[in-house]
Amino acid sequence: MPETSFSREEIQSFAQLSPFELKDKFIQLATAAQADKPGQKETTARAMLNAGRGNPNWIATGPREAFYALGYFALDESRRVWTADNLGGMPEKRGIGGRFDSWVRRHPDLPGVELLERCVAHALDRFGFDKDAYVHELTDAITGDNYPVPDRMLVHAEQVVRGYVADEMFDKRPPAGTLSLFATEGGTAAMCYIFDSLMKNGLLHKGDKIALMTPVFTPYIEIPELDTFEFEVVNVQASLFAETGVRQWRYPEEEVAKLADPSVKLVCLVNPSNPPSLALSRRVADQIRDIVATANPNLLIVTDDVYGTFVPGFRSIAADLPRNTLLVYSYSKHYGCTGWRLGVIGLNEDNVIDEMIAAFPQEQKDRLAKRYGTLSLEPEKIRFIDRMVADSRSVALNHTAGLSLPQQVMMSLFSLFDLLDEGQAYKERIRQIVHRRLDLLLEGARMKISHDDQRAGYYIELDLLAEAERVHGKEFATYLAKNYEPVDPLFRLAEQTSVVLLNGGGFDGPEWSVRVSLANLDDLDYLQIGHHLRAIFQDYAAEWERAKSAG
Repeated sequence: MPETSFSREEIQSFAQLSPFELKDKFIQLATAAQADKPGQKETTARAMLNAGRGNPNWIATGPREAFYALGYFALDESRRVWTADNLGGMPEKRGIGGRFDSWVRRHPDLPGVELLERCVAHALDRFGFDKDAYVHELTDAITGDNYPVPDRMLVHAEQVVRGYVADEMFDKRPPAGTLSLFATEGGTAAMCYIFDSLMKNGLLHKGDKIALMTPVFTPYIEIPELDTFEFEVVNVQASLFAETGVRQWRYPEEEVAKLADPSVKLVCLVNPSNPPSLALSRRVADQIRDIVATANPNLLIVTDDVYGTFVPGFRSIAADLPRNTLLVYSYSKHYGCTGWRLGVIGLNEDNVIDEMIAAFPQEQKDRLAKRYGTLSLEPEKIRFIDRMVADSRSVALNHTAGLSLPQQVMMSLFSLFDLLDEGQAYKERIRQIVHRRLDLLLEGARMKISHDDQRAGYYIELDLLAEAERVHGKEFATYLAKNYEPVDPLFRLAEQTSVVLLNGGGFDGPEWSVRVSLANLDDLDYLQIGHHLRAIFQDYAAEWERAKSAG
C-alpha cells in the first residue's frame, strides 16, 4: 500500500484536534476512499468501518415495549377523567392500582404488557411501595403533564434506581447510608453539573490542582483546560506492562501515590476505564482508600461508572469511599439508549462535601446564603446534591428543574428490567458480544493483550509502538517513532481501507495507541479491521527494511 497522501506537517497540525474532532477528518477520508477511482474497470468501493465512536448497535427491546404499553394505559386513564376529541385529563390517583390490574387483564396480547406487569409487581415487592402511589407516579410521569416534583428525582423512581445501583454498581453490597440521586440528561450533563457546582460553592477554585486517572475519556481532559476552570492537572498514568510489548493498563503504586498530596483537591476516573476498558483493581482501590484515611481525607472523587455492568462482580469505588465520592452513571451503553439521555449523579447523604461547606468561613457562608436564599429560609442547610439541581437552572429557575418525567419512567423500567431474570440474561448476552468482537479483532491483527478478568471489553486501546517492539524489536519501534507521526497509521487506515479509529494520545494514553470501539459494528467487521491493522504494519516493516537496505 502507498503511504498517506498527507505531509508530516499536515498530520502534525491535525493531531492537535480532539480525537472526536479528528475522527471527522478520518470519516471524510474514509468516505472518499469508498468511491471508485477514475479509469478503473472494476469497482473498488468498500464499506466504511467506523469504530471511532462508542454508540452500541444493540438495544434493549423488552423495557421499551413495557414503556410503550404503559403509555397506552396512561392515555386510557387520561380519557377516563376527561373525554373529548384529542382532549384528556390528568390521571387520577385513587384506585389506579386496581384499574391497572384490570387493564392488564383486558390487553394480554399488547406487546410489553406482561413485562410491564412484572416490573410493577417486582417494584411493589422489593421496595414496598403503595400500589396506587407507584402506579400513579408511572402513569402521570409518562403522560408528562406535570413538572418534576421533587425536582431532583421522583420519589419512587429514585428508590428503584437506587436499587439498580446497589445491585449493579455495588455488587449487591451497598455501603452504609442512603445514596441520594439526581436524575440528569445523561452522563455528560452530570459531568457539567458537578464541575459547575463545585466551583459555584467554592469547593474548587481556578488554578486548583486536580488529578485524572489516565487514559481517560477526552472531556475530562479538556474541561479542566477551559478558562472557567484552568485547573492544574496531575496525571495518574496507567503505565504498567505485563511483559515486553504488552501493555497492562494498570496503575503503578507510585502513580496512585500522587493523590496523597493534600493540594490535590479532586480526582476523576472512568471505571471501567475508557479507552482501556478495565475495572479498577482491588490493589489500587485499597491504596486510594488508605490515602483518604490518612494523607488526604477531603479528597473528592468523581467516578464515571457507565461501563460497570460489563464486568462481572463490578464494585464502584463509591462503595469503598461513599463519603468522598460523586458517582456518575449513564444507561446509554448498556441499554443502547444514547438518544434517551438518561443518567444519574449519586452522593451519599453522609458526605465530606456537605461537611466542608458547613465548615466554610462566615464570609463564604454568607455568599452562598445569598446565592440560594430564594430557595429556603435556611439556605445553609441545602445539601450539595440539591444545590446541583438549583445550579443546573441558574438557581432562579429551580422551580422548573429536573429531568423530564417520561425519561425518568424509561430509566425506572430499564432498572426494573435488570432486576428480573431476563434482564440478567440480557446483560450476559451483551457482555458476550463485545468479547467475541475483541477476539475477532485480535485474531485479524495477530496482536497480543494481557489477560484481565476485570476487562469490560467495550473498547480496546492498542499500543502500536509496543506491538511493533514485541514483533520486530526495539530498533523497528525506534524507526517508527523517529520517522512518522503517531497518528500516521490512522490516516493510512482511513485513506487506504476506509477504517476509522481514534488516536489514543487524545485520551492521554500513549501517543502511538489507538482506541477501537467494540460496540458499534458487526462482529466480522472487527476481523476485517484487524486484518487492515496488520497490513498497515507490514507496510511500515517493508519501508523499514528498504531504509536499512539503503543505508
